[in-house]
Amino acid sequence: MGDGNANGSRGDHTIGRQAMVLAAGLGSRMRPITDRMPKPLVEIAGRAMIDQVLDRLAAAGVGKAVVNLHHLADQLEAHLAPRTAPKIVLSDERDVLLETGGGVKRALPLLGTNPFFVLNSDAIWIEGPTPLLEAMRTRYDAAEMDMLLAVSATVSSTGYDGRGDFHMAPDGRLTRRRQGAIAPFVYIGVALMTANLFADTPDGAFSLNLLFDRAIERERLFGIRLDGLSMHVGTPDSIALAELAISESVT
Repeated sequence: MGDGNANGSRGDHTIGRQAMVLAAGLGSRMRPITDRMPKPLVEIAGRAMIDQVLDRLAAAGVGKAVVNLHHLADQLEAHLAPRTAPKIVLSDERDVLLETGGGVKRALPLLGTNPFFVLNSDAIWIEGPTPLLEAMRTRYDAAEMDMLLAVSATVSSTGYDGRGDFHMAPDGRLTRRRQGAIAPFVYIGVALMTANLFADTPDGAFSLNLLFDRAIERERLFGIRLDGLSMHVGTPDSIALAELAISESVT
């Protein structure tokens, strides 16, 4: 699989030219704001979070973004309608909320067979010297990995107060945080993967964590450290923290 074919390998220009943006969630922790609008439309520094994500994709040369819809879907659909770059294709989940894994699985016919990005609609970050999505394309190698996840340092992720998600070996392989321990890296909601990983997955709702764990068992889950600053915008209080970080990055 490492020969530069449609499955993806280093130097393969088909890698990451399409993306899935996960925008169907209820945003429960962002209430009461999300009682009246879907979380992806919450503004950070004057711009809706989903537009900031889509701007990153457009800048990285992603031609098509599949966006799933569920909570207050009409608002999100209307907001996205004028968007031309990247081209927006909707994956409608008004009938049932499928979680992260189920949402991507439903959208697979729209994403094709080449490696594609999957981003949370609240994946907000400040770039370092090397743009993240381009760095992920360069690092991705189907011969050794099932998935590549973007991670950042737990202690320096703005708005994050958890114990981290992963340990990362020198070669980039990821393993889970042990129960009760603290892990040095947190997943920032940006991944690069292929459709074949969804074979033998449940019908209906399931989490991408199922695929993460399967890849860990095969020692094929890899991480790449963000060469910048990530912002976790999960609650109303975290909005101001993210806006402060953005303002300090441009002064």
